[in-house]
Amino acid sequence: MRAWQITGQGEPRAVMSLVADKPLPEPGPGQIRLRVTASGVGLPDLLMCRGTYPLTPPAPFTPGQEAAGVVTAAGPGAPVEIGERVMTVSGFFLGHGAFADECLAVADFALPVPDAMPDVEAACFVIPFHTAWVGLAQRARLQPGETLLVLGAAGGSGSAAVQLGKALGARVIAVARGEEKRAFCAELGADRVLDPAAGELAEAVRSATEGRGADVVYDLVGGDSFESATRCIAHEGRLLAVGFASGRWGRPDLGHLVAHNYSVLGVVPSGYDRAFKESAHAALLDHWRAGRLRVPVAARFPFSAAPDALERVAAGGVLGKIAIEIS
Repeated sequence: MRAWQITGQGEPRAVMSLVADKPLPEPGPGQIRLRVTASGVGLPDLLMCRGTYPLTPPAPFTPGQEAAGVVTAAGPGAPVEIGERVMTVSGFFLGHGAFADECLAVADFALPVPDAMPDVEAACFVIPFHTAWVGLAQRARLQPGETLLVLGAAGGSGSAAVQLGKALGARVIAVARGEEKRAFCAELGADRVLDPAAGELAEAVRSATEGRGADVVYDLVGGDSFESATRCIAHEGRLLAVGFASGRWGRPDLGHLVAHNYSVLGVVPSGYDRAFKESAHAALLDHWRAGRLRVPVAARFPFSAAPDALERVAAGGVLGKIAIEIS
């Protein structure tokens, strides 16, 4: 089969090569093999090229975390059927990611694709929306009428959080840099959009909330943005550490946290059982069918241009998600 492999550390075009005859991987217990129809592209894929992502496997390996396709083989205990169309998290951490004709995948995270959902959208659904569900519905227990602040709101994960926050009844303040990104967030339904380059973020959030601050912060940026968020979080607020697009995680100040009575919560969609994933997926698809959620795919790349897709991520400015069409 064809597969893109990362052979070293560097920028995508320099370290990715196309292999024409890679053997099919065999699924082990709790794994499936998937004929990949599309793969979502995200920042972790770029960081794997650079060797800076925590779950980067030894080179050479095939990247691509997000996959949609058809099950072709199943290991013992896999809760899906051969021939089933699913969206899932790939076995990228084993070196068998979704930038290939077939990949390994986590069977427990292989979830059904609605007939009306295109492959490229299905490939970009699981990680952003399930992460948003874990963060907003499970960890933060976001309530109708509360204020949600989303940092890094214009990307794939941020756009999912903006939409799910609105679907759960929150007032959403999105933070995105530049006019095009701000317009995109407003189109997704954000009630207020702030540009971090326009002034002090904490002051702007306090002004937008009549001094109360944000009840929940969904932080995909880390670094200085995280620290700004701690200065505009409401009493008993919940600050969700989700990502570090800035290059470093935020650093909680425990004295400040105690003095202002808020919580910092880590968010990752792994570690939950199959029943939880199925329940979350059903709820998310109900919102999708009702038109409250959509998957904004900004660009589609052919399989032959996978390195170009990652270079597009590296260049920044992507609104929503990028997908690779594989078969």
